Amino acid sequence: MQQRSGGEILVASLVAQGTRHLFGVPGESYLPVLDALVDVAARLTFVACRQEGGAAFMAEAAGKLTGRPGVAIVTRGPGAANAAIGVHVARQDSTPMVLLVGQVGADVVDREAFQEVDYRRMYADVAKWVAQVDRPDRIPEYVAHAWRLAMSGRPGPVVLALPEDVLSASAGVGDPPRATHSPAAADVAQVAEVRERLAAARAPLVLVGGSRWDPDACADLALLARRWSLPVACAFRRQDLHDNRLPTYAGDLGIAPNPALVARVRDADLLIVIGERLGEMTTSGYTLLDIPSPRQALVHVHPGPEEIGRVYQPAVGLCATPGAFLGAMLAQGGPERPVAWPSSVPAAHADYERWREPRPVPGAVDLWRIVRWLDERLPDDAILANGAGNYTTWLHRIYRHRRFGTQLAPYAGAMGYGVPAAVAAKLLRPDATVVSWNGDGCFTMNGQELATAVQHRLAIVFVVIDNGMYGTIRMHQERAYPGRVSGTALVNPDFAALARAHGARGETVATTDEFAPAFERALAHDGPALVHVLLDPQALTMNASLDALRETALRARP
Repeated sequence: MQQRSGGEILVASLVAQGTRHLFGVPGESYLPVLDALVDVAARLTFVACRQEGGAAFMAEAAGKLTGRPGVAIVTRGPGAANAAIGVHVARQDSTPMVLLVGQVGADVVDREAFQEVDYRRMYADVAKWVAQVDRPDRIPEYVAHAWRLAMSGRPGPVVLALPEDVLSASAGVGDPPRATHSPAAADVAQVAEVRERLAAARAPLVLVGGSRWDPDACADLALLARRWSLPVACAFRRQDLHDNRLPTYAGDLGIAPNPALVARVRDADLLIVIGERLGEMTTSGYTLLDIPSPRQALVHVHPGPEEIGRVYQPAVGLCATPGAFLGAMLAQGGPERPVAWPSSVPAAHADYERWREPRPVPGAVDLWRIVRWLDERLPDDAILANGAGNYTTWLHRIYRHRRFGTQLAPYAGAMGYGVPAAVAAKLLRPDATVVSWNGDGCFTMNGQELATAVQHRLAIVFVVIDNGMYGTIRMHQERAYPGRVSGTALVNPDFAALARAHGARGETVATTDEFAPAFERALAHDGPALVHVLLDPQALTMNASLDALRETALRARP
């Protein structure tokens, strides 16, 4: 068999897995990989990023969009440390991802050589598997296992460390086959029990989230909800799993959820949870359901058996992918007699629509009106990417997602995600409209990836909501320590000028009426464009101004 370097074997293994984009910052620890990429440039694009955190976020976003591992490659030590944020997001978001890390050679290992880190210990708590490849002929074996493991059960990140001498050494070995994962099939007897419980219920509710979804599973969810007249709620930042315009959509359970939906969860007698692991953000800090045994009869469907009963003990726990469970439910037909809760479905959707109705806000920029305009203007397949902060709440509450794969938002709540995630989305779906929605603090964490968008001529619209502060933390300060501001004020650049300096289009919006024409010009631009939105600091939350939060907190003091 032809002798190839470890770098060539690794790159060929990536191509064999169908990887089209490799996100990274070049490093001396994996020079043989960079060399091997030259020969496969037509099949595998190396996306040179500006910081490893951005590269890892891009890989995580690619995993979300495709269901197969997004791949990042970083150099040893500092590069691996920067990439850790993306690995953590992939873990909490249940996203398939593979991080490749250059490592020191065997001749200097365990001496704390230059930038040496033991990645098996560093990543042990956040990755599904961390391994070091010590022979070039075993690279295909490790890659195949990494891909399969990243996609199986509850998906997540895998980290492979690659010593320099392994990448430069030669071996004669073939490429691995394309890894697949088998769907966790739903047990027929358990599905029958779920149907029996559903037929006997008086106030059921479906909650969907997590990963292992695809367009077919989402279509089956819509069909099941229609057949059984079921209200469907989406977990935190998983609103693209059920068309928000459907009469069966009840809203999302995230930060500061709709009180009407919270009441509906509490009053439910049957809660069917599909794919979601019932984490802190979706359960309002583990308060929506009793621990360990919820008052509601809980049906928990999850592809990872370790997540069933982890916090909440279910009446029925099914280890199955969303698609397998929904397909099994549909295969047994619809209800045999009229259900007992038909009026609850339109009522739940009406509660959701009332929650979207605009409220007065201080200042010349009204994000209620802006996001409602985006909701009406953007096509159904538009992809919206955002990071974390108060600015995201307008998007999550008002914008209606229509299709699977249109929301890129970190369940883990990581800031700096919106810019690199949008870059990955546009590379993977060049014909889709991609909008990156950012706060000022969030944008400045990974805004340098705007240069990556310019380099690849990606027509992304970056929106920066600028109120001159870390808004979420300021909100908490005003609630807990009113008037005592510390560490949250920001002095920002002229973001529109910064965009133009990068070679992108940039303009500033100071009033609500200026936004729509500025956004249209950004959409029409042949390349990246940034819309800098100046938001009054008083518009700190959707429900209360900065001063109102402070005054409420002061009045509550003894």
